[in-house]
Amino acid sequence: VRLVELRGHRVVRAVADGAALVEAVREHRPDVAVVDVRMPPTHTDEGLRAALECRRRFPGTAVVVFSQYVEARAAADLLAHSTAGLGYLLKDRVADSAEFLDALERVAAGGTALDPTVVQQLVRAGRADAGLDRLTPREREVLGLMAEGLSNAAIARRLVVGERAVEKHVAGVFTALDLPPTPEENRRVVAVLQHLRAGG
Repeated sequence: VRLVELRGHRVVRAVADGAALVEAVREHRPDVAVVDVRMPPTHTDEGLRAALECRRRFPGTAVVVFSQYVEARAAADLLAHSTAGLGYLLKDRVADSAEFLDALERVAAGGTALDPTVVQQLVRAGRADAGLDRLTPREREVLGLMAEGLSNAAIARRLVVGERAVEKHVAGVFTALDLPPTPEENRRVVAVLQHLRAGG
């Protein structure tokens, strides 16, 4: 809470369980809710279920989910319908507070933030998908960075290549996966979702 407030944001409520989370989102309609997958009383999937309910009932509120490790089914459920305003981050990877806050703000603005480990597992889960087989190694690498929520410019910096080269690779990913442009979907993340669905 202190970290978020120091960045200039207001925390409207801190809650201890999934039911209280859903009620707080209903009452305050925050820009973004930060949720632990495992919450009281059983510390199994209460947070995930609450996050899914918030996504269904209050689509105007973005959700950032924290997990101790990658739970493929949780990721599948969260990403099943819409990728906008969604983050899935691993707790032990969010040691850099600036990186966490950047991801939080990106998701609150309607973007997507997926931990690199989550992306790797989603891509691995879909190896049977024919579209993935058509990707070059570089396109697979770019696909992972796209799903993390990085812009073309950020990908270019990460890979130490020109932005035009990244644009070419991104276009190659969309072509290989048969993703024409539409106003309803974020193709950058839908590309990863295809693999997840194919892997079941």
